[in-house]
Amino acid sequence: MTNKLTPEHLQRRAIIYVRQSTFIQVVQNRESQLRQYNLAGYARELGFVEVETIDEDLGRSASGLVDRPGFQRLVTEICEGQIGAVFCLEASRLARNGRDWHHLIELCGLVGAVLIDPEGIYDPRVINDRLVLGLRGTMSEFELGILRQRSVEAIRQKAKRGELRFCLPVGLCWGTGTAGSIELDPDVRVQNAIHLVLRKFQQLASARQVLLWCREQQITLPALGYSEGATQVYWKAPRYSSILAILANPLYAGAYAFGKTEARTKVVAGRPQKTSGHQKPREQWTVLIRGHHPGYISWEQFEQNQKVLSENAHMKSPMGRQRGRGGRSLLVGLLRCRRCGRMLQVHYGRRSIRYRCINGNIKQGLPICISFGQVRVDQAVSMEVLKAIQPLAIDAAMEAADQVQRRQNEATRALQLELKQACYETRLAARRYEAIDPENRLVAAELESRWNTALLRVRELENRVSPAEQKSASALVVNRADLLALAEDLPSVWESPSSDPSLKQKILRILIEEIVADVDEGAQEVVLVIHWIGGRHSELRVAKMKAGEHSRCTKAEAVDIVRQMSGRYPDEQIARTLNRLRLKTGAGNSWSEARVRSLREHVKLPAYKAGQPEDRLNMLQVAQRLGVSTTLVRRLIGDKILPAIQIVPGAPWEIDSRAVVSPVVIQAAAAAKNRDSRQQSPISEQTPMLPGLNAESVDGEDLRDFDC
Repeated sequence: MTNKLTPEHLQRRAIIYVRQSTFIQVVQNRESQLRQYNLAGYARELGFVEVETIDEDLGRSASGLVDRPGFQRLVTEICEGQIGAVFCLEASRLARNGRDWHHLIELCGLVGAVLIDPEGIYDPRVINDRLVLGLRGTMSEFELGILRQRSVEAIRQKAKRGELRFCLPVGLCWGTGTAGSIELDPDVRVQNAIHLVLRKFQQLASARQVLLWCREQQITLPALGYSEGATQVYWKAPRYSSILAILANPLYAGAYAFGKTEARTKVVAGRPQKTSGHQKPREQWTVLIRGHHPGYISWEQFEQNQKVLSENAHMKSPMGRQRGRGGRSLLVGLLRCRRCGRMLQVHYGRRSIRYRCINGNIKQGLPICISFGQVRVDQAVSMEVLKAIQPLAIDAAMEAADQVQRRQNEATRALQLELKQACYETRLAARRYEAIDPENRLVAAELESRWNTALLRVRELENRVSPAEQKSASALVVNRADLLALAEDLPSVWESPSSDPSLKQKILRILIEEIVADVDEGAQEVVLVIHWIGGRHSELRVAKMKAGEHSRCTKAEAVDIVRQMSGRYPDEQIARTLNRLRLKTGAGNSWSEARVRSLREHVKLPAYKAGQPEDRLNMLQVAQRLGVSTTLVRRLIGDKILPAIQIVPGAPWEIDSRAVVSPVVIQAAAAAKNRDSRQQSPISEQTPMLPGLNAESVDGEDLRDFDC
């Protein structure tokens, strides 16, 4: 064997190549590492004077998928021709892939270097040695494949049973009972923190908003740390990645999931490079077992959370429904073009908002499919939604009242648990200080410092908990009566300027899956097909604004009433009629005499002239002629005894003067007057004498509003 070593080999340097595949092997498999380092003594026994050890590849695999700087250095020095021999424990230490192994053999043969292991010396220039080296390299590569195949299949089979143990996220731990059992962390504070994040996401529907709320309330979240081979929980300020990790992990929903990520290999600079941690779609996960263990939320809630997260990522789902972000546009992210199937975008102008299908125009240069204004469409869809939720509004109001108080206590509860743990750590620090020998001042001083730090932490938390408890105790209790009143008048609450736009957008996304929109050019209408959650569909047609119209135009109904009443009634009377019918101006204001006059002059309608035809009377005039109250006159009209007409509902009654002098009306008025006089009580007889009552006020009704 030593005949293959020539004086020329011994005059060169000897390289000892040391490698282990994983960091765990480096830490735990010390014997293999020592055997490789002992090869340096073996090289000196063979006669090598200059021996160099290369151990830069400890913890690196030789499969060829990761960079090995030590192996690259070895190849470089061999090419320089200064290496006489390469020592290794076995062929698998040098390479476990054919490319690196045969490349090394080829270079050693070119420069005349030999490969040495404890079993022999091999010269690549000798054909038999080259054959043996080739077989050993092939066997090493095949061995790696067999080991990998066996281990991967064993891991997969154990994972399919839900028994494969791996590092669990914070808040979950492996039980001591049945193999593969997963339990909630017994630490109540850890459980409360996880529950708090999940509940806040259901309320806020945004991971970033949860992060901002935790930062505002100074809430800390648990995290896992590693010390001396064991995991331990420590608390830190929340980060966006930690919030997202809690929301996206199916383990918190009681599901056992394995194989969610994969490794990918690509060629970089002529060499394969392997990267891991790439997320796979859920249908490609290796194992997914629902209901495997107790969870913090249900699987249905987990899927709903994933849907909300995907809708929040506007740039990642251009063809899917997207969540509203609280802007003035109510239907943002819900409208889909019926012509091309793309989602409509919102264009915010200086004075108006429009929905436009422009994705095809931006990306492919196609013409814009459809475009229409936002105001009428949003109002029409809002009315449909209010019709759907009106029967449930009272129940929803009661449920909201029940939840308000519980939500106010969440931050206080987290602070109380943090204070309890700080008190425990203070007592622990005190026991450690008391157990130390007082003479050992170096250790005692350090333990005393830690005790003081713990006491300061407790005092700081007490200063925060006390105001929080007082605030929670003195929090304003929701007035259920006011809440029910608002629920009964839901349209007014919905249209109120103080209503939160993001809340209204969230309500729409609870009820509506999406809205398919198109424009009927012939009828000048926007056609909306609403896809409700649950599978039902409804079609809605909304008239488009014509040329010259805008969102602040007065409704045609109000203009028509002014057109009918102008010239016959004063502007003040017309304004009262419009207000009685709850009609608004184009700007959303109530009517006044000046506003009626402005509209009348705009549409060129005649003004009222003093005096009116003698053959047309109002209720007050009829009451004076008959000597009765206007209430009796109204009763005669309601009983069809006294003929009367109204231009529009809510307008003053117009009565023909000839009907007033008819015997039937006079007789009915006298009979009603006599009957009321007999039934009148002493208190009612004094009613006209009460302060503030005049001829224009009868039976609690204002004649100026109804009878003139």
